[in-house]
Amino acid sequence: MVVGSISHEIESPLEAKRLWNAFVKDGHNLLPKQAPELFASITFLQGEGSVGGIKQINFTPANKDFSYVKEKVEEVDEEKLVYRYSHVEGGLLGKKVSSATYEFKYTPKAEGGCICSYVVHFDSLPGVPQDDEKVKEIKDMSTALFKKIEAYLLANPNLYC
Repeated sequence: MVVGSISHEIESPLEAKRLWNAFVKDGHNLLPKQAPELFASITFLQGEGSVGGIKQINFTPANKDFSYVKEKVEEVDEEKLVYRYSHVEGGLLGKKVSSATYEFKYTPKAEGGCICSYVVHFDSLPGVPQDDEKVKEIKDMSTALFKKIEAYLLANPNLYC
């Protein structure tokens, strides 16, 4: 069993609050519309995105690893722009990991723009080694998705203000 974490940072010219509004507050609408090749749907099963709420993300066949994941919201800090959730069903749970918790933080930069950072904490199942190639793939895919949404927001400057 491997207990580990994956971290990544992406710099953006956009304001932190604007990215927060797009990804955290309206991601359930925005992601399936702007990345339909990856997201089939995102549905709230319990709550509306507040702490304790659960949402299900259904993926298209483009995601070869799994078709859905259910996420439980653990923290929503509007002041510090921190969003934390854990996987409770689907995804790689029971296949490669026994637990996975994600924390996203949007940090404003003094000169404008922001840094979006995330950390994934996980416990792998016994006998499952860390796959560095998969880690790189996850980082590359998340950066590509982020940049796609960022480009959409740059092209539509009045959205999510």
